[in-house]
Amino acid sequence: MNTKRIIGICIFILTILIVLKLVQLVKINTSVENIHYKSSKPYTRWWWFASIIKKQDIKYQLDWLKKNNFGGAEIAWVYPLNRIKKDTIHYTPRLKWLGPEWTDVVTYAKQYADSIGLGIDFTFGSGWPFGDTAVSKSDATQQYKDTSSKYRRNYTVFWSYPSKKGYIINHMDSAALDRYSARMGGALLPALKGSTSGLFCDSWEVPSERIWTNGFDSVFRKKYGYDIKVSIDSIYHKDSADVRYDYLKLVSEYVLDQFYKPFTEICHRLNAFSRVQCSGAPVDILTAYSVVDVPEGEAILYEPNYSKIVASAACLSSKKEISSETFTCLYGFPRKHQKEEQVADLKLLADAMFAHGVNQIFWHGMPYNPIGVDTNKFFASVHVGRIGALSPNLAAFNEYMGKVCGIMKKGKTYSDVAVYLPTEDSWEATIYPDSLQIPGSWIQYELRYEKTSDELKGYHPLWINNYFLKKGVLQNGILSCGDAAFSSLFVDVNYLDDEALNTILDLAKKGFPVCLKRNPKQPGKIKSASYSRRLDELNSLPNVSGVFKKIAKNEPLVEGQDLPDFWCKKADDGYIIFFAHPLSKDLHYPIGFGQSFIEKDVKQTVKLTIDKKLIPIELCFKPYQSILVRIDKDHKPSFVDITYNPPVPKVIPAEEKKK
Repeated sequence: MNTKRIIGICIFILTILIVLKLVQLVKINTSVENIHYKSSKPYTRWWWFASIIKKQDIKYQLDWLKKNNFGGAEIAWVYPLNRIKKDTIHYTPRLKWLGPEWTDVVTYAKQYADSIGLGIDFTFGSGWPFGDTAVSKSDATQQYKDTSSKYRRNYTVFWSYPSKKGYIINHMDSAALDRYSARMGGALLPALKGSTSGLFCDSWEVPSERIWTNGFDSVFRKKYGYDIKVSIDSIYHKDSADVRYDYLKLVSEYVLDQFYKPFTEICHRLNAFSRVQCSGAPVDILTAYSVVDVPEGEAILYEPNYSKIVASAACLSSKKEISSETFTCLYGFPRKHQKEEQVADLKLLADAMFAHGVNQIFWHGMPYNPIGVDTNKFFASVHVGRIGALSPNLAAFNEYMGKVCGIMKKGKTYSDVAVYLPTEDSWEATIYPDSLQIPGSWIQYELRYEKTSDELKGYHPLWINNYFLKKGVLQNGILSCGDAAFSSLFVDVNYLDDEALNTILDLAKKGFPVCLKRNPKQPGKIKSASYSRRLDELNSLPNVSGVFKKIAKNEPLVEGQDLPDFWCKKADDGYIIFFAHPLSKDLHYPIGFGQSFIEKDVKQTVKLTIDKKLIPIELCFKPYQSILVRIDKDHKPSFVDITYNPPVPKVIPAEEKKK
């Protein structure tokens, strides 16, 4: 055999090996893109307090979770318990953070969970925002003119408490995230074998007043043509709205490109998937939620209406699962009525979340406790444990939630009317008024209280932004984006970005119906001379009106008086609609102790319009029950049995509440 032929054969074999490797990589990436939890049963956050974690205790608690119908747990590493007493003197013995012993017990937890059919996710760090004692000052989060701020120094929820050396990473610098992830991911790598795990990023909780990063000012000047440093000290004053808009728009680009997108890429490199709460972040929130694998809401510090933003982002980007950190500070901050919680109250909130698109519950949550002990508590949570009012009811309640979630993961979210999310309004606005300030809230870009218009409720509207309007494909009068298919656009905002106006005008010129409830203004300091002309052109089109009924192409999906909250999925075999009990409507923080109490049935007649067929249905809500309706291909309705009867709640008398 001559030399050329040998070389040719070697090259051919090498090429085959490379192709096989690429196919393997493609398979990994595809599985990550389509990842979903094996079980629809609720998971629980599982706080591991800085201490000596023992394998026998891990096994004990995981067995208890299995027995009580949990689908798995998310391990979250936090401070030692003496931190609650603000004890900075005594050092609690603990496993070294990210050390070999730490990796060993974490890997054991994952392997044992796999062996009994439970899933395990991991918070990608200690505490809420990412960071630890190994983060350097140069990689730490920054605030303009305040580089030595307390927010950059010791962060007291870290595993290292009471060490004074902990830093939160700079969420506007992907290099800082890479350096942090190399350590965190390396320590977790053995535990990421076996079943695929989610790596979790909690809600923002990064100090963001005048948030900054190196080179921000020069990028800002290039983008907007003026010096942000001149205005940064007064950026949150009411007279600085246009400058604040420009500032937050650029901050959003940084946070997306330097944190949320690369975090998901890091998860994929670790053969994991990202599960993320983008809530509270200074970011274009719909876009942020769309770039993670499993978008997650939370309740009730974020009220149920917020989860429609999360679920809309999932639909627009073809994500099948919408998870929620649920039952946080149910009765008030930090832990009112802990171990006295009433399942009927929890069900009230869970049903509200299902009616806003959530289909995977994460309890908030379970503290790490040794065998035979249930005294450790987390400061802002209902208590998942052996002792307490919830304990005897957990298995049945979890079975109920798992059943509903499993059904509501099927098919695609029904969509018809797209509603423009008022991000521009929130960036032009400033701090929340006192009446809307609750624990953790700060500024209006959080979009905590946005609700779609009541006149659209029966249409099952979803939120949209310019990013998705531009991505959408308009064909035969339908704007398709991800799993969404819209027949019209509803715009009711005070401010509309110049680029968004262009997008909407272009869609309207192509015949897409637009309801423009008012004439918006252009946000930002630099104004376009043609903005008013283009707005007038938009208003002049025959398919644009300030009256929604004039441009609506379809009848509402559901019609009736004082409609309950509901969520609809369209599956191959028909439609599925979850109607939450009317008491679950418009829930606000905090839930009243016994708020779910009811003695009588609530009856309501609604009319469904599906495929232009009118289907009248009588809804009879029994006490503590929500309703799940299935409409088959022949448009015949039937009721799916999702009955779960929690213990009748006790109500605190008014005179005791005053005390």
